[in-house]
Amino acid sequence: MCGIIGYIGTRNAVPVVLEGLRRLEYRGYDSAGVAFFADHRIEVRRCSGKIQDLASLLESENPFSNTTIGHTRWATHGRPSEENAHPHRSGGVVLVHNGIIENYLPLKKMLLEKGYTFTSETDTEVLCHLIEDYSRRCPLEDAVREALKEVKGSYALAVIKEEEPAKLSGSKKTALWLLE
Repeated sequence: MCGIIGYIGTRNAVPVVLEGLRRLEYRGYDSAGVAFFADHRIEVRRCSGKIQDLASLLESENPFSNTTIGHTRWATHGRPSEENAHPHRSGGVVLVHNGIIENYLPLKKMLLEKGYTFTSETDTEVLCHLIEDYSRRCPLEDAVREALKEVKGSYALAVIKEEEPAKLSGSKKTALWLLE
């Protein structure tokens, strides 16, 4: 079990997402992380431990972003560690995920054959690379839709892409929504 949250709007999204993560912390104590836009680039901050550890990490930066996604993790694939913490990044695609991708091993094999490298033990990183692979050919929402056609399992996710900063795509099981 994990908790995910995303915000896109006019307010500073980072404190909004941190407060949401505090309310979701009962869903995971192993690690936490956020991804936010800063200077036309997505910055990722994550750590082992609780939400307070993440908040302390961000305190000195005091980042401002109108779009942020966040995650609190209870480890299912991969041990609790910073490397396995979410958000995960592949190129300009960053995502947070709750659930289990049942067919992640064959997907990972296919992505390895395409030249992707993996830095975590998670099924989530497989999903991130898969969406990034599709995003090379189509907009974010289509990339998410196409990637999820290949995925078996139960999941919810929130995805952002550097080249499309005014979008936050989310999906639960097979339903897709787009916020702009």
